[in-house]
Amino acid sequence: MNSLFGSADGPEGPPVCSGKGCRLPAVWVLVWNNPKLHTPDRRKTWLACDEHREHLSQFLSVRGFLKETVALTDWTE
Repeated sequence: MNSLFGSADGPEGPPVCSGKGCRLPAVWVLVWNNPKLHTPDRRKTWLACDEHREHLSQFLSVRGFLKETVALTDWTE
């Protein structure tokens, strides 16, 4: 796992979903960019559990922000 999310055994525990109020372990990385705020090469990330992946992806997609979705185990910065 890369430094962005820390170690699964780190002081904050495993990475958790970015869904509001969700504390489930993250298994997906949603990579996005807001072209009104960020340069084209800038990438921001949200984490998602299986349950919230579709909802968070739709939220970003409707706005044209979602660039890709990657399994957390495959993610590299």
